Amino acid sequence: MHTGKLALAAAALIVLTAAAIPDAPVDNSKSTVTAQFKQMSVPVSAPFKKFTGSVHYDPKHIDTARAHIEIDMSSLDVGDEDYNAEVRKAEWFNSSSYPVAIFQASTIKPSGPGRFQAIGELSLKGKTQPMEVSVTMVSGNGVDAFDGSVPISRSRFKIGDPRWDDTVADDVTVNFHIVAPAVR
Repeated sequence: MHTGKLALAAAALIVLTAAAIPDAPVDNSKSTVTAQFKQMSVPVSAPFKKFTGSVHYDPKHIDTARAHIEIDMSSLDVGDEDYNAEVRKAEWFNSSSYPVAIFQASTIKPSGPGRFQAIGELSLKGKTQPMEVSVTMVSGNGVDAFDGSVPISRSRFKIGDPRWDDTVADDVTVNFHIVAPAVR
């Protein structure tokens, strides 16, 4: 009986210690989020200039890991202000009504050394879809760097005027390099 209470107390201490590790804010000066798509069969890479987020990662307690990323949808820069204004319109991002896209990862599953699946939800333009993202992670110099890409269908989120379907591909890949202080 005494051993059972000791084991329970040890398990509670481990959970409390893991929960005490704070979420680390994303370092925007070292992080990037970029959309890649084809327009008239030509590859386009466009960065989102504004995003925020936090990461909770402890390699000893991967079961407590989580991430929260918010992307300012009016900050996509396709290289021309007229195009930038176009993608903010209601037919595209409708960024006045839906100013942010949110990815919330609540489950992390290891898939190899420095690799895992982040499982959560993407909320974009008023729609929420389950999402599973392959992520690689490298630690060093006091930071954790998380890299991956997410394929997204414009039509699933009703992004884009149908008149543009022959011009802009439905498939969009969002690439990310998220850097946050290593908090352990």
